[in-house]
Amino acid sequence: MSEYADPALLGPEDGELLVRTARRAVEVYLTSGRVLEPPSVGGVLAARGMTFTTIRRVSGGRYDLRGCIGYLSPVEPLIKNVVTTALAAALEDPRFEPLSAEELGEVVFEVSVLSMPRDLESAGRERSREVVIGRDGLIAEYRVYKGVLLPEVPVEYCWDEETFLSETCVKAGMTPDCWLSERVRVRRFTARVFRETSPGGPVVELDLAKEYRERCRTR
Repeated sequence: MSEYADPALLGPEDGELLVRTARRAVEVYLTSGRVLEPPSVGGVLAARGMTFTTIRRVSGGRYDLRGCIGYLSPVEPLIKNVVTTALAAALEDPRFEPLSAEELGEVVFEVSVLSMPRDLESAGRERSREVVIGRDGLIAEYRVYKGVLLPEVPVEYCWDEETFLSETCVKAGMTPDCWLSERVRVRRFTARVFRETSPGGPVVELDLAKEYRERCRTR
């Protein structure tokens, strides 16, 4: 097994368990104040991994962001990391008030399992040629500035590659053209993304590339 939880090794049942664990962790904490002990697992779920848990409020067919926090380095077993990020997304995202128990029936949980980030090798505008919408997430970093956008984000907004790079710069607190500078480190990563189709409902893996083609390329 790889030294970290390679998302390519996940099966559908693994993704479902991660999402169920994320929801259960938040439910347990909000109702009892107790941190969930993750289930006993083996294989890829026991390897050190990186997750982002995203909580979305379902309303009129929309999935509005309610919280999202994650890790960019593999510091703990994948199954434990999803408990960590789920609680953080529910309670510690500074953009939102902490989630309440009453909201659990109104939100869906989404877990993204990340690959190890890799530097873009090109310079200037050629960097955009290395980015694939629907496959990649991005990290822009310079000194104290750092911004991360998951692969889901450019699909949701139908961005092209250069817009995606620019918006990652903005997320980092830098100017939109920061990605053109050789001083700014830009990395990409892939992710497997699993989401409830309804609050507490079935879990599916998102096909972001297909969604991008269908939603954005036909416009």
